[in-house]
Amino acid sequence: MKTMTEIKTNKLTLVQAVTDGLRTMLREHEEVLVLGEDVGQNGGVFRATDGLAAEFGEARVMDTPLAEAGIVGTSIGLAINGFRPVAEMQFLGFVYPAYEQIMTHASRIRSRTLSRYSVPMVIRAPYGGGIRAPEIHSDSCESLFTHMPGMKVVVPSNPYDAKGLLIAAIEDPDPVLFMEPMRSYRAFKADVPEEKYTVELGKGAKLTEGEDVTVIAWGNMVSTAQKAVDQLKDDNISCELLDLRTLYPLDKDLIAESVKKTGRAVIVHEAPETGGVGNDVLSVINNEAFLYLRSPVQKVAGFDTPFPFFSLEEEYLPTPERITHAIKKAVTF
Repeated sequence: MKTMTEIKTNKLTLVQAVTDGLRTMLREHEEVLVLGEDVGQNGGVFRATDGLAAEFGEARVMDTPLAEAGIVGTSIGLAINGFRPVAEMQFLGFVYPAYEQIMTHASRIRSRTLSRYSVPMVIRAPYGGGIRAPEIHSDSCESLFTHMPGMKVVVPSNPYDAKGLLIAAIEDPDPVLFMEPMRSYRAFKADVPEEKYTVELGKGAKLTEGEDVTVIAWGNMVSTAQKAVDQLKDDNISCELLDLRTLYPLDKDLIAESVKKTGRAVIVHEAPETGGVGNDVLSVINNEAFLYLRSPVQKVAGFDTPFPFFSLEEEYLPTPERITHAIKKAVTF
């Protein structure tokens, strides 16, 4: 096994790590295809597929019409017939026309055929606020898909995880929704190995050790929660920060172990609170760690409104200040 000092790495942004993961899998497996609106010559709306059509040809990195249901339906057919398609939704909020294909077919074909057929496909979808995009471009509707057995839902928060999780998603035998946090696309760079590696689906990560409270976040909200955790060090409040990385299936063991240790929890997500994945995390805590709780679990979420126009998005999104307030409320209960 190579040590970290022997592994060659590059400083990449999250979106560059996505490109690197796609290139790695296109090189390794001829059955991997990339399809979507403008993913070919233009390299995608966020340039996540930049240069791939020139390197692998338009038969493997192909532009499609503006028809999300067609992109996903075509990918399902390709997957059943031995390919591993990676379909791009330009924004998660554009996925609604394809929802019927995902709900009725992609997630059910394994159970419908008693595992004679599976659907090894990935749907990539930029999501979330913070980039002042027009209406529907900032939706965070992950709970629509975590409610769908048969579909895994993955959300990286940093470049290393983005490449490793994407490769694991492409190799997975079942459909995966791969949500990419737009605000984090070019927010920072991190070391990403040049070689192929995977980050296991269904496993979260403990980013900081703490004693007083567990803070649970994913995607864009991880960096926001990290700022809150750092601020509270001056108040001698020790926070354990978890990045879930996969929303379905949840890493129940990681959540339970941490909350049993700290006795308190704060859940952070930018989707509206009602019906959000935070409720599933709360159920895990109630089922697995209720008797260890020393205060009610707090949630910091988006509001129960459609994502607002850009002039109000900073009012909508959870901030470090809202998170620190919730943490102090949990600790001082």
